[in-house]
Amino acid sequence: MADITGKKILMLVAFEGFRDEECLEPKKLFEDARAEVTIASTQTGTAKGKLGGTVEVDADYSDIDAAEYDAVVFVGGPGAAAYLEDETAQKLAKDAESAGKLVAAICIAPSILANAGLLQGKKATAFSSEEENLKAKGAVWQPSGVVADGKIITGSGPDVASEFGRRIISLLG
Repeated sequence: MADITGKKILMLVAFEGFRDEECLEPKKLFEDARAEVTIASTQTGTAKGKLGGTVEVDADYSDIDAAEYDAVVFVGGPGAAAYLEDETAQKLAKDAESAGKLVAAICIAPSILANAGLLQGKKATAFSSEEENLKAKGAVWQPSGVVADGKIITGSGPDVASEFGRRIISLLG
């Protein structure tokens, strides 16, 4: 695995109902690769996953400057539905992309990127429930797995969480 010492990764999670594997597996991989990981959400404190896992939230997502990070990662799960139409989350994605940063999303979270206009003409995947939205926003739908198109990485769901994390590390390395 690549050593990405000094790289800063922001992970945006739902405060309630993030998908445990999609947060915890990549986070461990990032930390093992020596990246600095910041967890952001709608509030600070202990965020709770759908399956009962927890993660400490370091920052309120409205206070984040995307340009300070090498990658911005949007974690999926049922709680992420609150972010799909959220202007603050979309601005974070747009700011990261315009600053030339890596932008990644898994499960339903690629719809945040689609709704922010970042997937127009890009190959992307997501949880199957998001296929029509991604296509409607101009994405070139890929049925599953992990898809990288330039500096945008999308993943289809919890079963590819580790592969998703490894792909982010590879592109940062």
